[in-house]
Amino acid sequence: MPDTSAIMQVRTLAVSIGEPAGIGAEIIAKAWLSRREKAVPTFYVIADPAFLESRLARLGLEVPIAVISPENAADAFVGALPVFDLDCPVEDRPGELSAATAAATIGAIETAVRHIHDGRANGIVTAPIQKSNLYAAGFKFPGHTEFLGELARQLWPGMPHEPVMMLAGPELATVPVTVHIALRDVPDVLTADMIVTIGHIVDREMRAKFGVVRPRLAVAGLNPHAGEQGAMGREDLEIVAPAVKRLQAEGIDARGPLPSDTLFHAPARKTYDVVLAMYHDQALIPVKTIAFDETVNVTLGLPFIRTSPDHGTALDIAARGVADPQSMIAALTMAGRMAAAEIAT
Repeated sequence: MPDTSAIMQVRTLAVSIGEPAGIGAEIIAKAWLSRREKAVPTFYVIADPAFLESRLARLGLEVPIAVISPENAADAFVGALPVFDLDCPVEDRPGELSAATAAATIGAIETAVRHIHDGRANGIVTAPIQKSNLYAAGFKFPGHTEFLGELARQLWPGMPHEPVMMLAGPELATVPVTVHIALRDVPDVLTADMIVTIGHIVDREMRAKFGVVRPRLAVAGLNPHAGEQGAMGREDLEIVAPAVKRLQAEGIDARGPLPSDTLFHAPARKTYDVVLAMYHDQALIPVKTIAFDETVNVTLGLPFIRTSPDHGTALDIAARGVADPQSMIAALTMAGRMAAAEIAT
């Protein structure tokens, strides 16, 4: 990873407000309050300023707000939380979902991406959304990632827009090859082509957005003991191993299939930069166990930088003042490092 001091090269990051009924406003404000102590890179929030002022008053957080254009965010950031007025009023109703807020949630994401496209921001950090609330308002995408992929397709025609989820903490980064599907369906969905495609995306993005000169990919086996030469399932012999050989033949430093029960302890983690896991929990359990509060959701495969805290909207604790901002701070810091790496290349 680039040195933290490189973050100072970054122009600014755009933060979408997320679900207004949740903890997004609180963790964003607390991240701003920690800007000096934690070396948080410059950012601005895309939101309704009146909503933010109301929520922060509820919380008793003394955070001045400055309504800005993205070009002026850096100057304002020193003494106030910069806010780009989305011009979409939102009522401050903590913990109470309302389809009326969906337009603001979606609009903040879309506006942030357009600001990146127009050269006004270096990346987007997304506060958590409540997908069920968006679905009720007619949102047609499974989540953030797919929506961002569609925005990339529209705004950057001809550029890569193959979103891939990576979970990254201080000591471990993992990429699930299959994501939100039932475990029983994984063997039927998993293919060598899928592993090879994701391997290429991860290799390319680790170089471009993290400054890793030659990324080392550890490819986890699907079955216990990586199938033990077919004794516990043939998927590792017939799907995973051929994919690894193809990646190696195409110049990527990949090895596997590797047994996942010995892949995540400290000495093993020193031998690779990222793990390609075959299913959701194989990727998420180790990274969250090692650094739950510092794990960041990073979307690879897009023509722009996107990170997010790796937790939900926490409606049950909204406006109670107890939300932990560490994952938001980590997401901002990660986006800053990625932007600095892009500037350096």
